[in-house]
Amino acid sequence: MSIPQDDRLEYSLLSERELQVLELVAAGLTNQDIAAKLDISKRTVDNHISNILMKTKSENRVALVRWALAWGKVCLNDVNCCALPTPPTQSNE
Repeated sequence: MSIPQDDRLEYSLLSERELQVLELVAAGLTNQDIAAKLDISKRTVDNHISNILMKTKSENRVALVRWALAWGKVCLNDVNCCALPTPPTQSNE
């Protein structure tokens, strides 16, 4: 599955904390478990997930995990472990 060019922008807009939350969602943790692991409130986790869903244009957690797998952000049993695509650089030629 390839990532449409429009969606590459949304990926770059995810903060480091949102990427941490995304990884824990993909690992199957509940919002309460994520809050405990990151030492933040559940409400903060809820807000992060809401923002991530909006930025990735995902309708729910399952769609979000599929998006994360497509990006190579998460690995499942050492499957789909690849480097994230980097945005194209402009050449000075």
